[in-house]
Amino acid sequence: MGYWQDKVVLVTGGADGLGRVIAESFAAAGAKLAIAALEPERVEDAARKMAQCGYDVLGVQADITQQADVDRMLDCTLRQFGRLDALVNNAGRSDRARVIDTTAEQFSRLMDLNFLGAVRCTRAAIGELLKRRGHVVNIGSLAAKIASRWVGAYPASKFALAAYCQQLRLELGPEGLHVLLVCPGPIARKQPRLYPINQVDDLPERARRPGAGVRLPLVQPDRLAAAILRACQKRKAELVVPWRAKLLFAIAALWPRLGDRIVLWAT
Repeated sequence: MGYWQDKVVLVTGGADGLGRVIAESFAAAGAKLAIAALEPERVEDAARKMAQCGYDVLGVQADITQQADVDRMLDCTLRQFGRLDALVNNAGRSDRARVIDTTAEQFSRLMDLNFLGAVRCTRAAIGELLKRRGHVVNIGSLAAKIASRWVGAYPASKFALAAYCQQLRLELGPEGLHVLLVCPGPIARKQPRLYPINQVDDLPERARRPGAGVRLPLVQPDRLAAAILRACQKRKAELVVPWRAKLLFAIAALWPRLGDRIVLWAT
């Protein structure tokens, strides 16, 4: 019997894109699934198609910026399956704008979804996860470790998520919680984004490309999902894809101006 057999995994933003690939990977490994998404028709369609593949799946409509929705999402999952072994905080959005043109209100909206949404979900699930030495998987970005140009409030929201992961590891790791921060580069997509990226018209053309034009190969979602499952089983703290980005993180921490020059060259 595999590690994930009959474990229960909740994936936010699990009806489309990377979240759906992650959810299907857990299900293929034997897990029972709860997937949550904002649009009821999307989550119902995704859950139905996964069930047709033989997966045990529950679809829940939820807005993770609303505490009542988050509480209902956890309640539905526990009533259906009776336990929770892993939470994947995947729901989030990106942005395209010059930082000086990004308003405080725009920062607040992206922080509410990308960061505070994960906080709400984690706090709601933590009691169940601690019972089972479970997993919290937070989908960050390379931008959680080093900022780049033309991405508005996005890096700030992901930097906050990275700090939250470390705090959880330090405080709840000794109690058995595993926390994984996933930092991927731009993700390859077979279909257009469900929510197009907000971007202003006067940005350079390369800013409209995946990763705001960063010179990196696209990350294949199925390979990333498989790596996430392995990293959870090994209880790793971070997963960085591509791995060589760690070198840039180290350079930027030790020599910030050199790090800035490399980022400018890379975009």
